[in-house]
Amino acid sequence: MLLRLRIALPDRPGSLSHVTGVLGAAGADITQVTVLDWGDGRALDDFTVYWPDSAPREDLVRALDDMDEVQIEGIWGTREAPGTYPELEILKFLATAGDRALGTLIDSMPVLFSADWAAAATEKDPRVTVYASWRAPEDIPFPKETPPRPTSTTLPSGLHVIVAPLPPLALALMLARAEGPAFHRNEVHRLTRILEIFLTLPAIERGADRVFRRATARPF
Repeated sequence: MLLRLRIALPDRPGSLSHVTGVLGAAGADITQVTVLDWGDGRALDDFTVYWPDSAPREDLVRALDDMDEVQIEGIWGTREAPGTYPELEILKFLATAGDRALGTLIDSMPVLFSADWAAAATEKDPRVTVYASWRAPEDIPFPKETPPRPTSTTLPSGLHVIVAPLPPLALALMLARAEGPAFHRNEVHRLTRILEIFLTLPAIERGADRVFRRATARPF
């Protein structure tokens, strides 16, 4: 299986190679390392690894727990293939997707951000879900008010989410994952940039408006 590990470690020479050595000895095949933060003597890195399906994740936890000053912030499954730039392929397709553009965007978000599901709903309460990806719950926990910009938070249930406005579509987007850590500000920034490009693509507003009208016209 493909896993994502978020690990805090000392920001000093040799620390990264020590962590990668321990992961390799435990049986993880490291395919990608992304630096999220560094400063004040600490670094925060995301590791993408292939891990045997039959091996428990606890083996990774035990291996890293034996290291001084190393802290695991989360381990969760991912479908985001390392070394690729899937958002570029998605944006290329969206440019000619027409009425399918909003649905394609929502369906792609869980893959792009190693999340569980995504959904879009009308901006104001009571919300009407316009489109939801596979695995989205029937009762989506949208907040009563849409934040003015993409915002990461953790709900009382423990669900990690990003809620983002989709102006001028009068919609709100929610991206969620139950496993792993809260969405990092780098992930929020990445989503912000993708949405900014999405909203400038030709015919996005007209196509999304037709999807919106069909959704709100359904009998409930």
